[in-house]
Amino acid sequence: MIIIGADYHPGFQQIAFVDTDTGEFQERQLQHREEAEKFYRELAAQGQKVRVGMEASGHARWFERLLAELNFELWIGDAAEIQTKRVRKPKTDREDARLLLRLLLEDRFPRIWVPSWENRDLRQLLWHRHRMVQARTRIMNQLPAVALNEGLRAKKKLWRECGRQQLESFPLAPWASRRRQDLLALLDRLNPTIAELNQAVDLEVERCPAARRWMTHPGVGPLTALAFVLIIGEAGRFGCGQQIASYVGLVPLEKSSGNRRRLGHITKQGNSMLRFLLVEAAQVTARSIPEWRSRYFHLRMRRGRKIAKVAMARRLAVRLYWMMRKQWDYEQLKKFGSHAGQPGTGDGVYRTPSN
Repeated sequence: MIIIGADYHPGFQQIAFVDTDTGEFQERQLQHREEAEKFYRELAAQGQKVRVGMEASGHARWFERLLAELNFELWIGDAAEIQTKRVRKPKTDREDARLLLRLLLEDRFPRIWVPSWENRDLRQLLWHRHRMVQARTRIMNQLPAVALNEGLRAKKKLWRECGRQQLESFPLAPWASRRRQDLLALLDRLNPTIAELNQAVDLEVERCPAARRWMTHPGVGPLTALAFVLIIGEAGRFGCGQQIASYVGLVPLEKSSGNRRRLGHITKQGNSMLRFLLVEAAQVTARSIPEWRSRYFHLRMRRGRKIAKVAMARRLAVRLYWMMRKQWDYEQLKKFGSHAGQPGTGDGVYRTPSN
């Protein structure tokens, strides 16, 4: 078997590899894509069994597809954890490749979960829709300024037919008129595109029982439910709700030393789109459930609006995780959630054995 440690870069990869049968060790630098593809195809033609280890990085889809086509094992490692295992101060591409190879040989490689190709493609749907909505929001934020300069303060009425007619009727200078015309044209192009993407999201949710189950929770819509399914993946990867909150970056950054404990802003690690959707969904949940509403206003009075939103988003993420782990819908969560694990109750996990 050939084990390869690959320090991957967009234009090339530095590899260190060893043949476990003969003990032969070699190092090479492969340029992308032709030289690298030729090297790996030659190994496949020799009938070699190959395992490749690399750090998690972007711009490597073609490389992953190539190894999957050749039936080679690809292990992707946690870059932050790999960094902690480096003992030598000099950091070069050759040293990085050797480190990856050594971790593979010593069975210390910090392998991470990798989603399937179908999962990744559906994520592109969510990201594309998310970016289109952001572009539309930027355009919609500019048009009210044009209207205000002409004395029209319509707010939401600006997006109705009568409001748009008023906006188009104002006589403007040539370049101001050109700006108004281009912004309205872009808005007319984005609206049908976003509507089509929304229909595609709804269709994917219909095919996903887990997403439909989470939509039973107040405030959780198709986008949040589908994003949680795709990004969290398997509930077994996490041991508790704290790990879920940390995974999506909704926990405070801690910098403590000695007797001093300092908590800062949230880490913002993980998927930014899922974090954004959870914050938006948590605000709807706070308006829908009286208990959440009172908790939100209590936090808002003590810590401010922004911190209250983040705290409710974290609570929602933990709730969705337990719904995923227990395979519960919202009604089951209300029935069992507050009593689970308490002995002596019908809904607890412990019962006295009967004779």
